[in-house]
Amino acid sequence: MILGRTQKNPIKLVDKKVVEWKYATCGYCSTGCSIEVGLNDKGHAVSSRGVGGADVNRGKLCLKGIMEHKLFTSEGRGNKPLIRDHWHEDFDETTWDDAIDKTAEGLKAVQEKYGKDSIAVISTGQMFTEEFYTLGKLTRGLIGTNNYDGNTTLCMASAVSGYKRSFGSDGPPGCYEDFEHTDCLIAWGSNLPEQHPIIYWRMKEAQEKRKFPLIVVDPRVTMLAQNADIHLTITPGTDIVLMNALMHVILNEGLQDADYIEKNTNGYDELKAEVDKYDPVTASKICGIDEDTIRVVARLFAKANAAMQIWTMGINQSTHGSDGVVGINNLALITGNIGIPGGTSLSITGQCNAMGTREWSSCSGLPNHRYLENPKDREEIAEFWNIDVDFLPTKRGMFQTDIYRAIETGEIKGLWLIATNPLTSLPNTGRVRKAMEKLEFCVVQDCYQDSESSQYANVFLPAGTWAEKSGVMTNTERRVNLINPIMKPPGDSKPDFWIFNEVAKRFNTEEKVSFPESTSEVFEEMRYLSKGRLCDISGMDYEKIEKNRGIQWPYTDKQVENNEPPPAGGKRIYTEEAAFRYADGKAKLIPLPFVDNNEVPDEKYPIWLNTGRLVEHWHGRTKTGKIADNNKFSPIPFIEINPDLAREMAIGDGDYVRLVSRRSDAIVMAKYTNRVAKNMVFLPFHFHDCANRLTLGLLDPHSRQPAYKQQAIRIEAIKDQKSGAKLSMEMREF
Repeated sequence: MILGRTQKNPIKLVDKKVVEWKYATCGYCSTGCSIEVGLNDKGHAVSSRGVGGADVNRGKLCLKGIMEHKLFTSEGRGNKPLIRDHWHEDFDETTWDDAIDKTAEGLKAVQEKYGKDSIAVISTGQMFTEEFYTLGKLTRGLIGTNNYDGNTTLCMASAVSGYKRSFGSDGPPGCYEDFEHTDCLIAWGSNLPEQHPIIYWRMKEAQEKRKFPLIVVDPRVTMLAQNADIHLTITPGTDIVLMNALMHVILNEGLQDADYIEKNTNGYDELKAEVDKYDPVTASKICGIDEDTIRVVARLFAKANAAMQIWTMGINQSTHGSDGVVGINNLALITGNIGIPGGTSLSITGQCNAMGTREWSSCSGLPNHRYLENPKDREEIAEFWNIDVDFLPTKRGMFQTDIYRAIETGEIKGLWLIATNPLTSLPNTGRVRKAMEKLEFCVVQDCYQDSESSQYANVFLPAGTWAEKSGVMTNTERRVNLINPIMKPPGDSKPDFWIFNEVAKRFNTEEKVSFPESTSEVFEEMRYLSKGRLCDISGMDYEKIEKNRGIQWPYTDKQVENNEPPPAGGKRIYTEEAAFRYADGKAKLIPLPFVDNNEVPDEKYPIWLNTGRLVEHWHGRTKTGKIADNNKFSPIPFIEINPDLAREMAIGDGDYVRLVSRRSDAIVMAKYTNRVAKNMVFLPFHFHDCANRLTLGLLDPHSRQPAYKQQAIRIEAIKDQKSGAKLSMEMREF
């Protein structure tokens, strides 16, 4: 005991005098934790707790969830609609009617002048699924622009693209319960303890029972890597090489599941011809993992009765992120690890409802994984929405990351941003800022007025957030869960669903297209459109979803008719022979040549820059930066730097330094740690005017997702530390 004390002081919990608990689902990451918010006798939200009977989190919450009730009273919220003619001018408060009129008139004016695709709509992974569906109907069915995407392109597009390429459809095949059945787990570019703490707890609890080996592939010694049986400190950007080398060992030592490959896949010969080029000796010189370790990992994975792979942004945010996902799927397919307990390739999704936007937003296609390129899909939706089928485009339009390039060239003149902040989240933000300045008309719809992108808005529409609204979200394991409205949106702000319906009235003048007035009615439309499809939710309704603390799809109306309750634990897809979504029911094994197009360190920029998350913060800190119990842990940007590198450069622990890339510079505090190699630093991406001033943002050719993880910088010591501190502070408002 400290200083000779022999007993601890008793723990005292503050009585927050909760008189009522209200049910919702956490609105941060994709884990999908069931949460209850406690209200006192004045109706104020004073506490958050996990729901004990929920299968996902079983009563637990992470730091962000525990403090989530404080969102309702956080600073910077928008509470009045605002308008102005030019972004140089001050905003004027206005009525909702005038703000919606100006929004519709501005969008129509741009389209009349430049064509219907001259405006772009960019949404988020933060809204509810009914809102996604309604916005999709408005954008595809009435506004008519084909340049419609979500900020999920920045985090999950490579996972979507990789699943579609391998399996013929989106949708993670496994579930959290697979941790409890697996005999081997590889985590590719995923740091669960900080990114998804409750999923990490599920994994760790299962590992303690089953003792399966954990293999972590990450250039940094993350919290997860510190708990790994084998940590592969890979050279950034070379995951494809390692995957091919693992498959080389498996196929050349006869460790593959030949029967599964024969019955469930196409392309084996082409795959083998490619991986034969990546023997462990050759591969080790590229990816930095020694040949013996490659063989050990390949044999561990292939010989396991069930083997599981997970990944997050370390794979997705790459110039070949989609290929990385396909490589993971290839490894799973050649060993028969799809659709069985403990055998899966499970993408750990980013935002709370990134899955919902993938399923229902119509960004990349049409509702419920329908394709714009498929005439039958277009006809079905056109008939259901009561629109002319020729009004729908025949292929998807621009991705979010391409939209800003089109603004630069003048191809896009109008923009509607919804709950996303590109001036913090997009790479090379200096270039994005210049593009935003060229817009002729811009609408920003957000719950926070002080979002940096609002400075370029002609119209600001204040929206509600999280449990100020009603609707459902889908989590990483395809579990649909409910959010009840616990508090009213502040001031005169409105739910996104209400805003979309009001904008729709200005475009739906003949009232041909139906826009239900409640989210539960929208959910009924979605149920109908899902019948008989892979993502079938026809057996669900709000009451069942809340009662079961979430239901995984598929769950069908036929299961309800047969009195079959939603399965407890986990639901898997592709469990039958030849169950994939290609015409012959077989998945594709896809050869993956390695193309080294990363920015790499050189004499002028000798240091790798890696970016990522902190457990206390969320994306651009728009939410967590306002909550003291989150922000206090990391109130300013910093880098993790190896002490040997720092001392060589005369940089002290806690000194401010300047990071310089080929794009721009940023001021951060240097913190000593041995978690990073001497030729690398790690920089959290949450802070405005910081990480993304530096990032390159080369795009994956399939998913158009940016490469945030591989760029080169130099570090400059700052002599005047007071000036460095002031510069760092001036880059942020909070």
